[in-house]
Amino acid sequence: MRKRERENPCGICGHYHKYEEGEVCGICGHRPPVSSDKTSLEVSAFPSVILPDFLYLGSYDNASRSELLKTQGITRVLNTVPACQNLYKNSFTYHCLQDDKILQFDDAIQFLEQCERDKARVLAHCMSGKNRSPAIVIAFLMKSRGWRLPQSYQWVKERRPSVDISQAIYQQLQEYEQKLFGSSNNSNPALLAFQPAGAPFNFGFSKADDSVSVPVTIPAFGNLGTPSIFARPPLEVPPHEFTFGASQTQKSISENLANPGGSDIPMDNT
Repeated sequence: MRKRERENPCGICGHYHKYEEGEVCGICGHRPPVSSDKTSLEVSAFPSVILPDFLYLGSYDNASRSELLKTQGITRVLNTVPACQNLYKNSFTYHCLQDDKILQFDDAIQFLEQCERDKARVLAHCMSGKNRSPAIVIAFLMKSRGWRLPQSYQWVKERRPSVDISQAIYQQLQEYEQKLFGSSNNSNPALLAFQPAGAPFNFGFSKADDSVSVPVTIPAFGNLGTPSIFARPPLEVPPHEFTFGASQTQKSISENLANPGGSDIPMDNT
């Protein structure tokens, strides 16, 4: 279908075809999915809105859909991966980071701040939209909004749940937080996923000194604060009031007491 016959492009591939009617795209071969997969695919085609009318976060696939970006009013693109090509230099203003290992936070933030001053909508992207570009956005929120790392991380994670920052990138964010605020918040819950296997979780508390043993006094059983049921005084009942056998009578008990040696030995009456 020609562009003049349709004003809005396909929400998935960005080209012009009757995707609502099931028409296959003549450019990329896209066809609408069947069943419940349609919603998830349509959502993945759009970048995540981090700050409305300004900052968007996505993947290289999002950055490659020029018509879709135009419908959202995006005019500038921050490419955080040097290996990713800037596909539409005639349509968008690009800024590309040059280091593929160390994130250049200040360079990227300077570009984003200029976009905000110009009231321009910008897309920050990496290959998958899960690691490098989210880290850049988190660093931008820390510097421009004055938020600490945990708050900035949570803000981005809630708006793009697929964010999965690696340990190396997160350490760079911690260092940048320390640079901005003079300290790094090590008690961030996200750090739990980065601890080595088998390492104990201390949740920000100082580690106890295992070399110092503190003696613990265990109170005696009878000296506990709550009286024990076993410490009750015995019942003062005379022994002769008990009957220890159904056939034994009070007379036999008295005879046994009078004859400790036994009743089988006859007594000498002479």
